[in-house]
Amino acid sequence: MKHLLSLLLLLTLSVNAQKKDCIYDIEEKTDSTSLRVLPNVLMHEKIFGNTNEYLFFTLLNDNGTPMLSIQQLQKSKDFIKTNCIAKNSKIVLQLMNGKIINLISSDEESCSVLTYDAKEQDNIRVLDGYFYFTKTNYEELKNSPISLMRIQFAGETKDYVLKSELNSETLKTTSKPDSYFLQFLKCVE
Repeated sequence: MKHLLSLLLLLTLSVNAQKKDCIYDIEEKTDSTSLRVLPNVLMHEKIFGNTNEYLFFTLLNDNGTPMLSIQQLQKSKDFIKTNCIAKNSKIVLQLMNGKIINLISSDEESCSVLTYDAKEQDNIRVLDGYFYFTKTNYEELKNSPISLMRIQFAGETKDYVLKSELNSETLKTTSKPDSYFLQFLKCVE
């Protein structure tokens, strides 16, 4: 009986420890809806000349459906071309165990929005998109870090090598892009 009680206590502590890792920006539940949104995490940063590019991931669970939200932020004194996510866009992830995972776009079409920062004299483009997991790739993402990522925009494909640790020069943050899903997927189940 003591062993059973000890085991139950360990399982409870383990579950609580996992939940402590899950900090939500939004956590709402009503009789008919449920939404949990994790904070966005920097996955890629590129600073070249007077152009900065950032890619953020956010996991969310909308009424029981886990999704990945991406945000691409580009800032430059020069003109920045428009990027779009179409219905046939996808994110392709190559895991370190060699498996290839596809995430499927949920949007009909979403294009980057251009704004101008008059004070800094910068063009800024922001693109938001949402992607669905499939049942098989969802399980695979829990078991292996990511080595490469390809985003298939409408009319363009862009590859990203994900680092094990990313120390942002401009945002002054640290993230672990290659193990993003290993760390946070449990928070949106």
